[in-house]
Amino acid sequence: MLDSNSLYVTDENGNEKRMEILFTFDDESRNKRYVVFADPEVESDEVFASAYDDDGHLLPVETEEEWQMIEEVIGAFQDDEEE
Repeated sequence: MLDSNSLYVTDENGNEKRMEILFTFDDESRNKRYVVFADPEVESDEVFASAYDDDGHLLPVETEEEWQMIEEVIGAFQDDEEE
């Protein structure tokens, strides 16, 4: 579920964990919306991404092409942050 700057995910042990939303973006060619997020409790450059629906539920990224597009968007975002 998404709120203004956080989302909550359930880990492999069934524990709910708050993640910080870095940004969201739309891919009109796939008619999908994506969220890029990180664990605020971990000092790392690791980020996660997922598609999401109108109700804020996270959806799996289904193809390698989709992951490549997401990685390009994340790379551009990180480049902008460094400038």
